[in-house]
Parts: sequence; C-alpha cells; structure tokens
Amino acid sequence: MTPIAAIQMISSPSVADNLASARRLIGQAAAQGAKLLLLPEYWAIMGLSDSDKVAHAEPLGSGPIQDFMAGMARQHGVWLIGGTLPLASDQDGKVVNTTLVYDPQGRHVGRYDKIHLFGFSKDGESYDESKTIVAGAGIGTVETDFGKVGLSVCYDLRFPELYRAMGPVELIVVPAAFTHTTGRAHWEVLLRARAIENQCYVLAAAQGGLHQNGRRTWGHSMLIDPWGEVKAVLAEGEGVVCGELDPAFTAGVRSSLPALKHRTM
Repeated sequence: MTPIAAIQMISSPSVADNLASARRLIGQAAAQGAKLLLLPEYWAIMGLSDSDKVAHAEPLGSGPIQDFMAGMARQHGVWLIGGTLPLASDQDGKVVNTTLVYDPQGRHVGRYDKIHLFGFSKDGESYDESKTIVAGAGIGTVETDFGKVGLSVCYDLRFPELYRAMGPVELIVVPAAFTHTTGRAHWEVLLRARAIENQCYVLAAAQGGLHQNGRRTWGHSMLIDPWGEVKAVLAEGEGVVCGELDPAFTAGVRSSLPALKHRTM
C-alpha cells in the first residue's frame, strides 16, 4: 500500500505567502509518510480579481512557482502533483490553468491543461473562467511508481466522458476550488461517482474557506476508494488529508464487479 495525501489551503493574493503555506503543509504530509502529494487548484494565487493571476503567469519550465514545486518534490522525495498554476498562453490577458507533475527527483514528468472552464451565475454570485483562461485540449495522465494517474481539475468533475477517455487508472486526482454553493450540493456525490464508475481511488485537494477576495470555497478535501467509500476528509481550513492507495483492494473490486470489462461503448 502507498500513503498519499491531499493538501487543503485557503490561498491569498500573495504568491509568497501561499508558497510559505504550501511548504509547511507539504512538510506535514511528507512527515506523515505520504509518497504522493496533491495541491489544490489556484494554490499559488487566489487574486482579488480573476485577472491578477495573469501577472504571475510563467513560461513552462521557468519561474518561482515551478522552481518551488520541483524543489519540494526533490527535498522530500515524493511525487508532487501541483494543483494548478498560471502558465503563459498565446492570448493576451489570458493564462493556461495547468497541473504539473514532478517525480521524487524533482523532474517535471507530466502536464494537464484544464479543459472545462467554470461558468456559474445565480443569486448575485457569478464566475466565468473563460475571460482569463485558455481551455486545454488534451487528456492528461502520468505513469508513476504506483500506476497510472488520471489528471483533472475542478469543473472537469462534471464531465464523466473525460475520465473514460483516460482508460483504466489506479488513481484520479481532482485539485479544485469549488464554490461553497456548488460544493455543498454536488462535490461529494460527483467525486464518489467518478470513483465508482472508474473503479479507482479518487484524491481531491480543495480550497477550503473564506478568501481575501470575498470568495468562499467548499473545502472537503477527501480520499475515496474504488467502492465509493470516503476514507478521509477535511471539511474546512488548512490541513492535510492522508490515506493509502491499495492496489489489492482495487483489483478485488474490479474482479468481483467487472464493470470496466462490461462496457460496450
């Protein structure tokens, strides 16, 4: 079995402050024995306005956020899946909301650009990620010491066809910044559905609290097993959710209920 962990944050407009918080929380997770760590969406910056992240966009392979992630993975000897950070795009005023994966030597070994961009408007609460983000186009998976990991981000959770396109995986990760409104209604049920239908573990790392920009995120970072059972959860606030990836349990679920083999389309 492999210890894994999701890190929950309440990120601010200050990249330096967020790096310091992530450093502390990554250290906590590594001290508990986690070998794969997941940061939340927007962990490095949650600006006062959506456009703030554009000023911190980094070219792939260079920049303080990427240097930090590589250094943390190397220092602790862990697989680090870096939530999302703003990467430079080819469109003025927009970034790519990207998940980068680092191996225990600190090497960049995987990338996924968020495909589905969140839009929501109800009772005075409104979001439109397409104003500042360029949508990705490719499915993201990465081979690790523990098997194939499927990469997704937040709003992707509502699109099961994305996960089917990954093929069989041992683990799906979901870094997120779900709003309190949508999270309370749909977060857990969607995470459990993705675990059940893909017969794999799901590790979700969320933003979880009231941010300086007035936004309230749902939190409830959690680990779910292939039978759909929540193994660990943190409701709100900064912290670490730890659990274990058990390939024997996954194999048992797939053997006793071979739904993946029964697919016809």
